[in-house]
Amino acid sequence: MITVREKVRFVETDMMGVVHHSNYFRWFEMARVEYLREIGILLNDMMDDNIVFPITDVDCKYRASAKFDDYILIEAVLAEVSKVKMVFTYRVLREQDNMLLATGRTQNAFTDKQGKVIRLPDKYFEKLNNPFKTI
Repeated sequence: MITVREKVRFVETDMMGVVHHSNYFRWFEMARVEYLREIGILLNDMMDDNIVFPITDVDCKYRASAKFDDYILIEAVLAEVSKVKMVFTYRVLREQDNMLLATGRTQNAFTDKQGKVIRLPDKYFEKLNNPFKTI
């Protein structure tokens, strides 16, 4: 698991003064990218190798509201990985009181830049299959 700390920006809130629901998906992506970086996988390297991983399924359950200036913690866990897909789960917490704000899940398929499903090369799969072993 990795944790990303962020501060809620005013632009992320709606007219009710709470974070707009769409921002949670951005936060999931931020945590997912950071997770990959932490285990030694850089998105630019994958794209240079003609590998992208579009979302094929996404889910978010909202529990409580984040507000402007809250510090939040976004936790990401690689829950499942194969050579054709990866699944992450997420928790978003308000740092001040550890209140659970949301839980989520994303599934990504590995494709080439033209959208054809591919099998992930071993140099990436080994890092995903044994995260933090290479660190």
